[in-house]
Amino acid sequence: MSTAHGARARARTEITAAIKDEARRQLVADGAAKLSLRAVARELGMVSSALYRYFPSRDDLLTALIIDAYDSLGERAEAAHGKAADASPVARWTTVCEAVRAWALGHPHEYALIYGSPVPGYTAPDTTVPAASRVGLVLIGIVRAAHRGPGLTEPPLPAELRPEAGRMTADLAPDLPPETVTALVASWAQLYGLVGFELFGQFNRVVEDRETFFRHAVERLAHGVGLRAA
Repeated sequence: MSTAHGARARARTEITAAIKDEARRQLVADGAAKLSLRAVARELGMVSSALYRYFPSRDDLLTALIIDAYDSLGERAEAAHGKAADASPVARWTTVCEAVRAWALGHPHEYALIYGSPVPGYTAPDTTVPAASRVGLVLIGIVRAAHRGPGLTEPPLPAELRPEAGRMTADLAPDLPPETVTALVASWAQLYGLVGFELFGQFNRVVEDRETFFRHAVERLAHGVGLRAA
């Protein structure tokens, strides 16, 4: 790589990072629905046509921010799981869930971007899926390891849900029992419901010791998917 080419690549990386940083500041101030490329360009002292060379549309910039948020959350969950690798399945599950909560409390506007109200007129493309899957894959991995090792307690599954359970299992984790996969999907939704209730104020004047409450709730979710304490 020539020196000039390397300098251009570094400059592009730095400008891209500056654009995303300013966009995140706008998310905090105005919310995702009001994100504007022109406003970002103005704050950075750029003409709009120059910014479009980095992000051709508002949706492209939103997608980049969404992928960054999912990746940041995924990295936190994966790192937490790595540190708890020798713990019991329930402890590993709880540790990952607590890492999700900690990330959300530290990045409320980015959490709202990926798990809050949909942005009007925006549809997330398939390119967001790998980053969005990272936390789920960690949780599935914990359950999969338990299934192969100490075993799982299979949750009950009503007969009318078996067709849908079979479809979800084929799509998400064909090596796990349908009962377990169905419970995993429900637990995934409940995890983000717990975090969202805390982050968006629904627990105000209801739950005071939220850390202890959260830990208890996600331990119950672990048992619900069939994990055993030891």
